[in-house]
Amino acid sequence: MSLLHLPHHDGSPIYLDDEAPRLGTSVRVRVRTHPAHPVDAVWLRTTFDAEPVYHQMHPTDGGWWEGSLPVHNPVTHYRFLLVRGEDQEWLTGRGLVQHDVPDAGDFKVCAFDPAPDWGRDGVVYQVFPDRFARSAAADEREVPAWAVPAEWDDEVAFEPHDPRTPLQFYGGDLDGVVEHLDHVGDVGADILYTTPVFPGESNHRYNATTFSEVDPLLGGDEAYARLSSAVHARGWRILGDLTTNHTGDTHEWFRAAQADPTDPHRTFYYFDEAGGYACWMGHGTLPKVNHADPDLRAAMVEGPDSVVGRWLRPPYDVDGWRIDVANMTGRLGAIDVNHEVARAARRTAAELREDPLVIAEHNHDATGDVDGDGWHGSMNYSGFSWPVWSWLRDPASPARPFGRPAAVPRRSGERVVATFQDWLGSLGWRATSSSWNILGSHDSARIRTLVGGDAAVHRVAAGLQFLLPGVPMVFAGDEIGLEGVLGEDSRRPMPWHAPERWDRETLAAYGALAGLRRSRAAFLRGGLRWAHVDDDTIAWLREHPEGTVLVVARRAGGEAFTLPLARGTHLFGTEPGGADLEPGDGGDGGVVVPSSPGARLDVWSVAEQSQ
Repeated sequence: MSLLHLPHHDGSPIYLDDEAPRLGTSVRVRVRTHPAHPVDAVWLRTTFDAEPVYHQMHPTDGGWWEGSLPVHNPVTHYRFLLVRGEDQEWLTGRGLVQHDVPDAGDFKVCAFDPAPDWGRDGVVYQVFPDRFARSAAADEREVPAWAVPAEWDDEVAFEPHDPRTPLQFYGGDLDGVVEHLDHVGDVGADILYTTPVFPGESNHRYNATTFSEVDPLLGGDEAYARLSSAVHARGWRILGDLTTNHTGDTHEWFRAAQADPTDPHRTFYYFDEAGGYACWMGHGTLPKVNHADPDLRAAMVEGPDSVVGRWLRPPYDVDGWRIDVANMTGRLGAIDVNHEVARAARRTAAELREDPLVIAEHNHDATGDVDGDGWHGSMNYSGFSWPVWSWLRDPASPARPFGRPAAVPRRSGERVVATFQDWLGSLGWRATSSSWNILGSHDSARIRTLVGGDAAVHRVAAGLQFLLPGVPMVFAGDEIGLEGVLGEDSRRPMPWHAPERWDRETLAAYGALAGLRRSRAAFLRGGLRWAHVDDDTIAWLREHPEGTVLVVARRAGGEAFTLPLARGTHLFGTEPGGADLEPGDGGDGGVVVPSSPGARLDVWSVAEQSQ
């Protein structure tokens, strides 16, 4: 099914001339229509202090309509009313609809500063320190009393209720990460994100005992400074991981508060009269902190001496934070100060660094949390991971989704594109472009297991990750084909000592995709226009004033199809082969996208036919 005849608008430069306008100004907006489906009039509808207001748009050559959008509110919503005779349609961020719909899916323009360019244009590489690499110094450290020691090739304990799961200790450290930065470069990444480095009586360290030092088991403060220096020496960036929602029950704040009801840290937590306390999802080892308390806020997120601030300063020079459980931070029952926490974290970071990034872990719906001066973006599980999983999942895969009581459904291309459209409309163009495209993480199954071990389908998934709007985040090991049926199992150690286990073809594809993404403004700042979709094929255009590219992703073999494009030059393919696009037979003015015998992804530089 071809989609290029549909009216289109998005937040990219061809359609919106300023993504971060100042209050009181106006921006030019454009809508593309197709000559074969002409419209009689187009009206821009926005809201002025929540009151709908209409502005007439004017036709230009080639089916384009132009208008001016007043930026009256910090986050301005807008949509388009298309009139064809007696018929009317809305063009919203979620696509074209023939009936009245709520404003939740409208386009958005935001007057607050966007995420920094490096955070939007880069490629993120996630490291789980205990399982990534051991330096020689790791052999000299004493295993802590809480730990269950493991050899690097030991099987990971991951079954539910296995007491070893959080305690199994492989002993990876930060100097081990430094020693393998060349590999990170081979993947094409330039942003290193590590899960927490603060001490915690677990291998994941999300149950911090303090935020004032780096775990000695990782090499301590000096090792973190060495890692930061090594990353910055390459011109890259480094992100920390901070649990703003909770601490560990062995944290110095919590121990002081629990031991003495009059201790000043008591208000940092939600204690009841009987001494009980709120915690994350019923886990008593993870007491929830109280961001409604100004003293906790000052200690955690406000000012240069807060936890957020301290690690952004020398010698650590962290460039920003990934905020753990950001969706629940500052929220408990009737209390909701989440946006205030996000605003404070961004403000603190901006006071200490010229261009910091603050990204939220949010595995549900981040709508509203990423608007305005909230989090710069989110780990976009709902808007990217789950639709990709549902399109590419092998029905026989044992991969387990988290958060759902049923297996990942396998859906058609049409339903997956509809899912992408819904989430893009809900989150907005700018937040989506700044959020992370994730195929898997330390909390989920591995993509290789999800696709049933099929390397070709895995590479198609990587193509979606790198070439759709958003920032690719690669969990260490995905690039060489590591597997895992759920989060804990996906934390298998990197097999540095066994290169024969590596999928070198997939590693090369990751590096090539990263290079392709950086080489074209269309992938870094271009729009998204769906071109063709059927059960097994999804094709889209990334449009930019500097050029347009066509991406065709197939999860299985498929027939050729025609698109109304001029010739196209082949740029990239995940599988061998790939030819330039040529005009089709019969003088229909389009090009034929060739058939494929199996899963593959191809990219062409194209020009649209004149309209």
